[in-house]
Amino acid sequence: MSIKTIPTSKSVSKFLDSIEPVERREDCFAIQNLMKSITGKMPVMWGDSIVGFGNYHYKYDSGHEGDFFRTGFSPRKAALTVYIMPGYQNYGKLLERLGKHKTGKSCLYIKKLSDIDMKILKELIRQGLSDLEKIYPSN
Repeated sequence: MSIKTIPTSKSVSKFLDSIEPVERREDCFAIQNLMKSITGKMPVMWGDSIVGFGNYHYKYDSGHEGDFFRTGFSPRKAALTVYIMPGYQNYGKLLERLGKHKTGKSCLYIKKLSDIDMKILKELIRQGLSDLEKIYPSN
């Protein structure tokens, strides 16, 4: 993520309403509702295309620091991207049961929600938030 990935005042609803095709839009609203219920936070646009929930301040040993969302998603062209900030390396057992997906360092790529088990996704998001809380506690 680059420095341009900062919270904005853009409307999340307007952004989600503009997503095509309709199935991807419906999946995004479902993910938004899921993350909202898990975090208890309202969605915020981060940059032009990421919907984030909550935030934290990080500081690396290198001295680099900044603010980022605790969890979020983006309806990228190739796949719906779900962000789990501690990364997915420790969630192998859950990922085995998730369904059709790919992962990057902190990104989970899903073509459509009907390809996965939503209960497992919910657990992944919860576990990611719990692990992030251990590293960067909420205020």
